[in-house]
Amino acid sequence: MPNWLLPENIADVLPSEARKIEELRRCLLDRFRLYGYELVMPPLLEYLESLLCGVAEDLDLRTFKLVDQLSGRTLGLRADMTMQIARIDAHLLNRSSVTRLCYAGSVLHTRPLGLHATREPLQIGAEIYGHAGLEADLEILELLLASMSVSGMKKVRLDLCHVGILRAVLAQDPAAKQNELALYSLLEAKDVAGLKEVAKNFQPQTREALVALPSLYGAVDVLAQARQILPKLDEIQIALDELDCLISMMPAEVDVEITVDLADLRGLHYHSGVTFAAYVDGLSNAVARGGRYDHVAEFFGRARAATGFSLDLRELTGLMPTAKRRSAIMAPWGMEEGLHEKISELRAQGEIVIQHLPGHENELDEFDCDRQIIFEQGNWIVKQ
Repeated sequence: MPNWLLPENIADVLPSEARKIEELRRCLLDRFRLYGYELVMPPLLEYLESLLCGVAEDLDLRTFKLVDQLSGRTLGLRADMTMQIARIDAHLLNRSSVTRLCYAGSVLHTRPLGLHATREPLQIGAEIYGHAGLEADLEILELLLASMSVSGMKKVRLDLCHVGILRAVLAQDPAAKQNELALYSLLEAKDVAGLKEVAKNFQPQTREALVALPSLYGAVDVLAQARQILPKLDEIQIALDELDCLISMMPAEVDVEITVDLADLRGLHYHSGVTFAAYVDGLSNAVARGGRYDHVAEFFGRARAATGFSLDLRELTGLMPTAKRRSAIMAPWGMEEGLHEKISELRAQGEIVIQHLPGHENELDEFDCDRQIIFEQGNWIVKQ
């Protein structure tokens, strides 16, 4: 096998795409900072139990594991950064006030999440800690939509859900609770036939609610249908009230299509309240996901309200148009008096200046050398 081949679903990022990714990363982090988010940089690997405490089995399966030669303990290469950010908030910062944190970095997956997905996503996200009210959820949603706007995504659909609905349904029926994992998979696939088969021995109210959930998706009036169809449990009414309230709080000037999908329960074991997914044209799966996860920090010994979102920069930039080539200046190689000073002066002004090395041509993906430095009438000047 040639020694230049890479593992499946692992790829190099070449110049023009790498620049596009890096420029978007900078733009998004700058936008997060305008909202008061502080940048943190957790390590790529840490002890496995810290990465996986309290998370679902699927994240465990996606995590690369290795033995630390210094301690003999098992290390994990992060497959998601949210748990690391929660650890930083709970232990290293340990603030009593509201804390806004953001991050950007590679994560690694043992298996790709989709047919053409990379196993090395470049994850970027933002989290708010310390406020349990819907105000924090609203801010996170506004920041997500601002991120989509910065990325040039004009048409965004925001899909809302609330994990409290399914939890309330299952809490009333021990038999259903025992089949939680199977029900989760069936609901995610909207497999009504499978739900009917698994739920045939459940309480009638539970069975009817589970079978109804896959049909409760669409425009925001789905919430009114849910109030009629689902059991009249306090927890369900509170969850529906929160979704209604969050939708009503969205600023009128925000250009987004809001939909509801009460069976979109990805992260059921991770989240604790409102969840959301953002969809854009050109991508079948969600471009960004997030929601409330108030109980995650408990595994680090400190309960802390939290909500946030993340997305894959590599996936998002794949939807963006090809970056335009940057205008640049070509310069000769030489030690002539004044040439180096002229090049330094131009670069200090922000110009891209590329020198011809002796005997070589330049092949460039990113730059359009539309000008050159020449020696004319005793001076080094720039000409078209």
